[in-house]
Amino acid sequence: MNLTVKLASPALPLCEEWKEGLDGSLFHLANILFFLGFMGGSGFYGLLYLFTFMTLGFFCSILWAWSDPCTTDTFLWNFALFGVCLAQALYIAYKLMSLTFDKDFEDLYNCMFKRLGVSLTHFGKIVASSDGAVHTLEKGQCFAVEEKTQIDKLSVLLSGRIRVTVKGEFLHYIHPFQFLDSPEWDSLRPSEEGIFQVTLHADNQCRYIAWRRKKLYLLFAKHRYIARIFALIVRNDIAEKLYSLSDKAFDNAGQHYDLRLPSYCHMPGPELERAHDLLEVPIPGERTA
Repeated sequence: MNLTVKLASPALPLCEEWKEGLDGSLFHLANILFFLGFMGGSGFYGLLYLFTFMTLGFFCSILWAWSDPCTTDTFLWNFALFGVCLAQALYIAYKLMSLTFDKDFEDLYNCMFKRLGVSLTHFGKIVASSDGAVHTLEKGQCFAVEEKTQIDKLSVLLSGRIRVTVKGEFLHYIHPFQFLDSPEWDSLRPSEEGIFQVTLHADNQCRYIAWRRKKLYLLFAKHRYIARIFALIVRNDIAEKLYSLSDKAFDNAGQHYDLRLPSYCHMPGPELERAHDLLEVPIPGERTA
């Protein structure tokens, strides 16, 4: 008895011939572009990078699907996704072109925020919270008067020079791109109120930008990253002011005050030098005369 066994056909069609034409190259190029696109970063520039490569990848997929008449559905899906990515890339490019600032704010960004890696998007939110206004102080005009002016804002000097005094005695100057009221700002909690303990008046015409306390705290509540940036630059500004005071502070006897070393703050210069010699740690193996 002769039996004939019929083999079952495979569920999926077998690949009879590997394609080596242009359509295969376009398929591989599209996937390479997708891979590069997904390596993009964050922010507007990262999104622009992502959607630009996605647009190019879907365009190559369109050309690949067009070469095969049996892939009409693939062609339509790639064409739709190509249109979406192209529109998104053009929208982001438009937003970047429209995200421009006045020269004063550009200088502020370059001097204080750019070095910390703050994006233009976050800086735009910072500028918006100040209403984009630049205020002016004429020569001799006071920004704050001790024991009278309320602490209700945070300000940065853009141009000019501010003299800081307490009870008529000179403390230090405030120069461009330094905070006018960083110690007062840092000394208060959001729910507290206070008044200035120093007087700030303009030595010449000054221009500054100011943020109201309530609006700035609302911005901090929405964006913790911006809150950390402000905490960093405000406390750095306070440290610079303390160091400048340490070099210039003397009492009536001509003794030097060192604000960084409270235990030696009343020592004259020769005694400070002797104290420094006593605090020196000898290096092992080093011979002394």
